[in-house]
Amino acid sequence: MTECIQSGFGFGVSGSREIVARFDGGTISSDGGAFLLRQTDRRLNLLPRLAECFLDGRKQIRVEHSVAEMLSQRIYGLALGYEDINDHEQLRTDPVFGILAGRDELEKPLAGKSTLNRMELGAGVTDRYKKITFWKSAVDELMVKLFVESYEKAPAEIVLDVDTTDLPLHGKQEGRFFHGYYGNYCYLPLYVFCGDHVLCARLREASHDAAFGCREEIERIVAQIRTVWPEVKIILRGDSGFCRNDLMNWCEDNKVDFLFGLAKNKRLVRIIGADLHAAMELWKQTAKPARIFSEFRYGAKKTKKGGWDRERRVVAKAEHIDGKQNPRFVVTSLTGEECAAQELYEQRYCERGNMENRIKEQFCLFADRVSAETMRANQMRLYLSAMAYILVSGLRRVGLKGTELAQAQVSTIRTKLLKIGAQIRVTVRKVWVSMASSYPWQGLYQQVWSNLRC
Repeated sequence: MTECIQSGFGFGVSGSREIVARFDGGTISSDGGAFLLRQTDRRLNLLPRLAECFLDGRKQIRVEHSVAEMLSQRIYGLALGYEDINDHEQLRTDPVFGILAGRDELEKPLAGKSTLNRMELGAGVTDRYKKITFWKSAVDELMVKLFVESYEKAPAEIVLDVDTTDLPLHGKQEGRFFHGYYGNYCYLPLYVFCGDHVLCARLREASHDAAFGCREEIERIVAQIRTVWPEVKIILRGDSGFCRNDLMNWCEDNKVDFLFGLAKNKRLVRIIGADLHAAMELWKQTAKPARIFSEFRYGAKKTKKGGWDRERRVVAKAEHIDGKQNPRFVVTSLTGEECAAQELYEQRYCERGNMENRIKEQFCLFADRVSAETMRANQMRLYLSAMAYILVSGLRRVGLKGTELAQAQVSTIRTKLLKIGAQIRVTVRKVWVSMASSYPWQGLYQQVWSNLRC
């Protein structure tokens, strides 16, 4: 085997040349582009402030790996595509990760998987084995603060999108519940976005209604936003799972507009029966999808499961497509003067579909890795994924502004900008990073670097 390594590995012939491979390239990393993330963090001041949300109960004189360093490892790792703590058994010796974590002595390894795991398993109080914990409220506040800081001046209007998704469970985690709709044991986290910004990532059991805890989260977010922007117009948008009387009442009492999907029922279908018939006749004439928009005042009947205590504006889409009816309804506090029926549905409500892309990006950053035993530890992992998203989203918003990747997905940014082969050479005064000369997007990389330095 030693002779094989010394002489190299023969991989056949390319043209007139024999292919020989050896392990003699020196210190090479596949993450040479990650320094863009480091520069983004300097612009956002994200990781230092996140570290302040933790309580480190260890004796500091004996601490080798600080909380800030370990958080850097995990969040940069998620952003670069390393989903598991076990990956850090090899990454801890990668000089690129040492530089990202702010280490002066790059020859010394970073924290191993066991140390990182203990940081994530904090139970809310320090004990002999779990001496690091975090404050949920502090992390929640930081997420909203980062959103506010992304604006140079107060916007006239913002739209908060609320939605939920399933995180499948394959073990005996705390709070596991079999969800009939998704067909598996899962968690049902609540996300709140405003455009590309994530403001809330709250882990919840799947045994609750989709809107469970939503009002409290929205109340917290709105209160923090209005301390900075007291005059901003806020619109809350979600699907029919969030069309709940108590949430709409709170919005109306606190000058927050709302736009929610409304589940269809026989009563609603009867109200727009004439429009559905007209849409069907139009479809017969043109053989193309036909839509007719209308609006009316509607109040859901009181039942044991709840109802509405007042009538509200409902916009209906009477659609006939592919030979069948496809009615849709939304309820809103926005008036007809503010937004006409068709505009309300097609331009306002349908935009919420973009939030599904943002949730998919959370999966690209491994938000579904909730394999820890406790809810609190899995909430920590959800936070880490959200922070990795904020970091890459910041790179997209600031560094990629005006470039061909200004609207690119997280996975595309990772592949094209961060995964660059680089040789690392450490001298007394400098760290030399020699990136691949064949890298095809050198001009783009330099432009992003310039944007981040401004």
